[in-house]
Amino acid sequence: MKALVQRVTRASVSVGGEAVGSIGQGLVILLGVADGDTEKDADYLAQKTTNLRIFSDEEGKFNLSALEIKGELLVVSQFTLLSDTRKGRRPSFVDAAPPEKARELCDRFVEQAHATGLKVATGRFQEHMLVEIHNDGPVTIMLDSREKFESSGN
Repeated sequence: MKALVQRVTRASVSVGGEAVGSIGQGLVILLGVADGDTEKDADYLAQKTTNLRIFSDEEGKFNLSALEIKGELLVVSQFTLLSDTRKGRRPSFVDAAPPEKARELCDRFVEQAHATGLKVATGRFQEHMLVEIHNDGPVTIMLDSREKFESSGN
């Protein structure tokens, strides 16, 4: 499971001209579910994302998490994060989970994020969405649940 995390001043998502989710200061999380991902991947990424220290403290250092600043989260499913572009010019998405499994794990991620007490807004699964992101910094971090055991850092 991959999460492209962007620190934002505000963000929104709309479907067919209708606003379906918006946040103020916080994180936009573009979430891609890979074939073979499990609830453990969703739980890990929800915990990692909400605790990721990418907000500045009084000294301008990345020492605060979304939890600590009471940030808001906008979660948008994005299977294209699983694209394979090694061959040809058209991306392949064979590594992406089937829609039913992806929806289940996206929902699990949202439930776990919501359980932290933070405001969580979402897009609409399998819909064409227009996402407006006011990236702050810019700060953009890629997280991959499959790398959780490859690093010993916090």
